[in-house]
Amino acid sequence: MSVLTIDVGTTVIKSVVFDDRGTEIAVARRDTEVLRPHPGWAEQDMDAVWNAVVHTVRTVLDGLTDPVWLVSFTAQGDGAWLVDDHGRPTGPAILWSDGRAGDLLTDWQRDGVLEAAFRRNGSLTCAGMPNAIFSWLAAHDPDRLARSATSLTAAGWLFLRLTGVRASDESDASAPFLDHATGDYDPGIIELFGLGAYERLLPTVLGESQRIAEITTGAAGELGLPAGLPVVMSPYDIAATARGVGVVDPGQACSILGTTLCTEIVRTGIDTSGEPSGIHIAYRGRERVLRAFPTLNGAEVLGWAARLLHLSGPPELAQLAFESEPGAHGLMFLPYLSPAGERAPFLDPGARGSFWGLSLEHTPADLARAVFDGLSLVLRDSLAAARTDVSELRLCGGGANSDAWCALIADATGVPTARSGDTELGAKGAFLTGLVRTGAETSMHSAAAKYVRMQRGWEPEPERAEFYAAQYEDFLGRRALAREAGWRGGAVWQGSADRPAEARGRPTEATEQAATTHGEPRV
Repeated sequence: MSVLTIDVGTTVIKSVVFDDRGTEIAVARRDTEVLRPHPGWAEQDMDAVWNAVVHTVRTVLDGLTDPVWLVSFTAQGDGAWLVDDHGRPTGPAILWSDGRAGDLLTDWQRDGVLEAAFRRNGSLTCAGMPNAIFSWLAAHDPDRLARSATSLTAAGWLFLRLTGVRASDESDASAPFLDHATGDYDPGIIELFGLGAYERLLPTVLGESQRIAEITTGAAGELGLPAGLPVVMSPYDIAATARGVGVVDPGQACSILGTTLCTEIVRTGIDTSGEPSGIHIAYRGRERVLRAFPTLNGAEVLGWAARLLHLSGPPELAQLAFESEPGAHGLMFLPYLSPAGERAPFLDPGARGSFWGLSLEHTPADLARAVFDGLSLVLRDSLAAARTDVSELRLCGGGANSDAWCALIADATGVPTARSGDTELGAKGAFLTGLVRTGAETSMHSAAAKYVRMQRGWEPEPERAEFYAAQYEDFLGRRALAREAGWRGGAVWQGSADRPAEARGRPTEATEQAATTHGEPRV
């Protein structure tokens, strides 16, 4: 008997079939389009997403001889997938990466609203979360809200189409509204953002044991499946991926090298102290939470760099990058290219990228290497923000296919890295979740121990790890200067008195040299 899993990503939808040993036996993929009708906007046609699901499911089932007994799925998180009383979209889905509400974040940050919300549930709002989207629509498109009955996420939309149930998984509900102590929405957070009038849009939150229902006859007919199959709504994609790579117990950590560079650490409770940063995701009822830092800048940065250098894509960019050396001959890159700025491990809708120390002596390989170095230092930044010691960082997502990048991340973070033997980790997490929800496995711990297989690992090389520790301090200093300059980039300084307070004491001699000439990296 087989398990059908579905992974509704932002740019690719995948259907994956696993056999009873947890091995991928069939995969079908279909690209989806992110619509950008205005600068900073990111939307998707909700019916097009469902049609892509239908296509991949029918494709993956074609020729399958082993019958499917379970459907389990995961999907991209956050955003607002608004539907009316009849379950029909009232417009395109507004995605997690949408930046139209950036000015609202600036106001909320200035007024202390974001910090107050973080102190309640440990999640820092970004522009693509429903509270920001509701507020923006209330000001600019109130008719859309008036015509809408429920605000779903991508997973909620898929669950509605598959089972007819309008609901949210706890992981999707976690940011920004969830009270982790009760597993329901926190009225205080709703009031804090002034959204009492739109509380009616929030769907019922289903607990870990409740997210299972039967597929409807109509959906089964569209997909080519038997009616009445159990359907499990798994945690949204970054949490499902953590499960898929075996990160299920406190202290375990992983980084997703995909559309987002998302570093995640399992904890027993939320941490609302320290600088507000990242989000906390309900991970297993009241017992586990996932401290996550889902960046807005990831694989799209690699795609941009590949186009800039007239390369075929990220794999060719990686091949070029590692012709250069650690530090890219004194060139450093701040990888904040998203039009929505950055949301983790710091929040700044105005964040923008820049190269530092560029000179005529730099080569395309140096530019490519600086991009990989910069993204790797973002992972170190997330681990630092988590304030939790980890002994291993499990890597997944498309970027983990690069041995050289996996080794670089070990050096850049100072933490051993490891890669899974599976390729579709979000789908694997949905597979594990489905087994536990249906009682085929007794716990997530036992399911991960039985079905997760790691492929290989990398240890930090001591000399390079020391070099990147210094690079990280330079990275923080240059970022502080860029923020002080309004993210215009190219900032230089002549002495410590000219540096912003955040940067003082952080840039090293190498940084000061690189600010005026490209310099040579320390080894």
